[in-house]
Amino acid sequence: MQELYGASGYFMEAEANKKKPTSETSKLTEVTVSDKLESLRAAKEHFRGLSFPTISSVGSNAAIIHYSPEPEACAEMDPDKIYLCDSGAQYLDGTTDITRTVHFGKPSAHEKDCYTAVLKGHVALGNARFPKGTNGYTLDILARAPLWKFGLDYRHGTGHGVGSYLFVHEGPHQVSFRPSARNVPLQATMTVTDEPGYYEDGNFGIRLENVLVVNDAETEFNFGDKGYLQFEHITWAPYQVKLIDLKQLTREEIDWLNTYHLKCKDILAPFLNQAEMEWLKKATEPFLNILSHLFSFFVIHHSLHRFNSLFLSNSPIANINVVREADALDGCSVWVSVGLIEKT
Repeated sequence: MQELYGASGYFMEAEANKKKPTSETSKLTEVTVSDKLESLRAAKEHFRGLSFPTISSVGSNAAIIHYSPEPEACAEMDPDKIYLCDSGAQYLDGTTDITRTVHFGKPSAHEKDCYTAVLKGHVALGNARFPKGTNGYTLDILARAPLWKFGLDYRHGTGHGVGSYLFVHEGPHQVSFRPSARNVPLQATMTVTDEPGYYEDGNFGIRLENVLVVNDAETEFNFGDKGYLQFEHITWAPYQVKLIDLKQLTREEIDWLNTYHLKCKDILAPFLNQAEMEWLKKATEPFLNILSHLFSFFVIHHSLHRFNSLFLSNSPIANINVVREADALDGCSVWVSVGLIEKT
């Protein structure tokens, strides 16, 4: 896939193993890709089987929330369409459940808008701090709010418990709009998934999923002497940068993604060969470094009350688009307007 479609490494193999398809049997389909992923998992220590049938879905099939591909009727991988993969496995030392959505070509502006909204909700829930006694019904809105801004939503719960070598959807707790999510508050040491999505019938589907652990949180204050909780991510796989509209992210969201990607690199690096490591470095490159590739340097003159001027030199970009970014200078909050539009 890396060689054929310029994929972002999610199906990358060592250079020596790359071969172009030569027959019908070597075509990449939803099923053959799913089977390849299962074979990679099966080679790992303590593997005992999949935790649920893999949802491997291309284009419009990804809009079917619980899609199940069949060998004789599944779609082929398509560089012009979104690919959603929801998968997991049972190991003697734990159970996994992860979803990533990728695009092997050039995503449309609408696809990027939708992906970015899903990502913002995913990050908002994962970064939440909340008083003990809070249930998943209360937290569910955090993942949906960025989608609601555009009049979008999804028709499934946002998170479920994960059993260790048990049923991958394990209660009694959940993060959901359903009234049953009010029944059990989240408690320290619980696991729960964080998986908002968006599904456009006949077109594409997007979902991002990590497993979280509920931990005690240290806060400056402790209103009502309740104590507070927070989430810890235990799933480590990069988000595809080409599907993110960076202009829609806040500084805090960019900082979190940079930190998450850095930890992905640190955790995954010992298990990768040289070719795979080269991909991982690119996939986890800090966003500010990515932006710096677009221009040599810029100088911003500012005052406490208004934006004065911007000078840009040696730039390959075609236009400047104004977006907001808050920056603290000498203890004063100054609004700096900087942004980029890709050259067309």
